[in-house]
Amino acid sequence: MQQWLTDPVFQSAVAPFVAALIVAELLQRLRLSGLALTAGFCTTVYLVADFSFAPLTSTRKIVYLSLGAAALGLLFDLLLRQWRPLRYLLAIAVGAAMVWVVWNPLSQKDTVELALYGFGLFAFAAWIAAVTDGLREAPQRAGCAGLALGLGTGLSALLGASALLGQLGLGLGAASGAYLLIQMISGGTLPAGRILTLPLAVASALIAGAAMMLAKLPWQVLPVLACVPLGALVPVPGRWALWVQIFLLSLCALAVAAVAAFITWQMAGGLPL
Repeated sequence: MQQWLTDPVFQSAVAPFVAALIVAELLQRLRLSGLALTAGFCTTVYLVADFSFAPLTSTRKIVYLSLGAAALGLLFDLLLRQWRPLRYLLAIAVGAAMVWVVWNPLSQKDTVELALYGFGLFAFAAWIAAVTDGLREAPQRAGCAGLALGLGTGLSALLGASALLGQLGLGLGAASGAYLLIQMISGGTLPAGRILTLPLAVASALIAGAAMMLAKLPWQVLPVLACVPLGALVPVPGRWALWVQIFLLSLCALAVAAVAAFITWQMAGGLPL
């Protein structure tokens, strides 16, 4: 059993997948299946990271902000579901959170680099938040975006020499895969909402930004990752079976994620030992 708990594949794939599968199914009638993504992510965090508050490292900031995003997502779903300006406010907030997470390495750069990197990271995180928020009423598309963002970000972080951030991203992708699997088997969509899309945006964007600033993830990968959610927006006929829609949307989004991983492999090269 101890060998399983320390196996990276179990930590970042099997465990979050199973946890998300259980949560998505149990909370379906309460319309809280979107919590499956956070459940899977937290499972990976529990197995590979430390929940303590001090010192407040960049990785811990990512974890706490992602958990806070899930709580806020639930609140917004209950109270502000139809308030349109919220999307833009969330984009700004996620962009600001990105700058806070990477502020220590960012502040060590000269003024020009600080401005360029700071604005670029802010724009990247804000974009991810805005686009994924637009998927909140389309569970199959939101799940496909989560699958591709998680796997693309996780694999890119791994190739960029950050095993911890890579595992967190892969856990996010595995949880999204479980959320999609239930829909494919049942033939019906699960509730999504901001309880799913907001933590997805926060976790995936912050992991990618931190991997760039703290490891060797090339900056050129971030614009490609920013295009991943667009793969989940490809038009597919609504009359097609849900599993076919999910398969095609996942394929499109994963193709973009694969490009990000390939660029990282070419420029950074190799898995961290």
